[in-house]
Amino acid sequence: MTPADTASLPPRPADTPRRPRIALADIARGAALVAMFVYHFAWDLSFFRLIATDIVAHAGWRWFAHLIAGSFLALVGASLVLATRDGFDRAAYLRRLALVAGAAALVTVGTYLFMPDAYVFFGILHHIAVASVLALPFLMLPSLAVAGGAITAFALPALVAHPVLDADLLLWLGLSDRPIRSGDFVPLFPWFGCVLAGIVAARALLSFVGEERLAAVRAEGGAGRLLTTMGRHSLPIYLVHQPLFIALISAWIWLFPASVHRGPAAGDAQTRPFVEACMRTCVSNGQEADLCREACECTADRLKRDNLWGQALSGQMSTTERARVGDIARICTRGE
Repeated sequence: MTPADTASLPPRPADTPRRPRIALADIARGAALVAMFVYHFAWDLSFFRLIATDIVAHAGWRWFAHLIAGSFLALVGASLVLATRDGFDRAAYLRRLALVAGAAALVTVGTYLFMPDAYVFFGILHHIAVASVLALPFLMLPSLAVAGGAITAFALPALVAHPVLDADLLLWLGLSDRPIRSGDFVPLFPWFGCVLAGIVAARALLSFVGEERLAAVRAEGGAGRLLTTMGRHSLPIYLVHQPLFIALISAWIWLFPASVHRGPAAGDAQTRPFVEACMRTCVSNGQEADLCREACECTADRLKRDNLWGQALSGQMSTTERARVGDIARICTRGE
């Protein structure tokens, strides 16, 4: 379904009074923003080597990031249910869709300018824009069918595999085995399942808790009101928070350059042996020790950011992954 096909949804009568806004959704969105701030600030500290922990390679931090992304996407589905309680407001929907799609395009352009080798081509905002369209038909289906769609979306990456899905133009589907290098990658599958799960959850809450009781929930105190305000203005907050974090961290590094961690991006029990073994091989081939250390640390960092770290340590890699590891090693050796 495209926005032009939304006439199949019952339109919202022009004279229908708007129902009270359910603040609980704003509070949940605000809480997800706070969690995102924590993760992104930790990621920035790791990226700029102000902490020894490698956020990208740490399993706990990865699960935390997945939980945050899933929460945002589930709230997309829930918000669609709440926004269509009295019918479909086409103008409001298209206005919101244009804002999100425009913000996603801005993220792509901005990240391409600053990190062209890992720019965001299908991140959380891109997913929200696409999912906001794809979820519309599910609003007309019974909850059991929507739940079935969610299960299918979650399972699809494990069930579908074909070389044609490795094409660059299809990577956003999430059905390829190719390693993806991107600062933020939230493919359609399996993550669209979170949006559909949010539809089911919102319907269940409206049915079993009741709209009046949900609407009666209000944030108490300054912190609660702040979460509500943040949730109502989540898009501009999302766009400005990372530039602000990076500006603050850059200022800190300029003022206190000695605070930068000079070793591998992660001073953990796995990275050190990898770098040391890599250096031994490099030095034995006649290279200078300092150049070898830089190349080996670069290789470790890129393997982690390309989601190849676990495979490289275990030695269990596909032919494509082995070729990519070789490319990374050559790039780091040349100092690119």
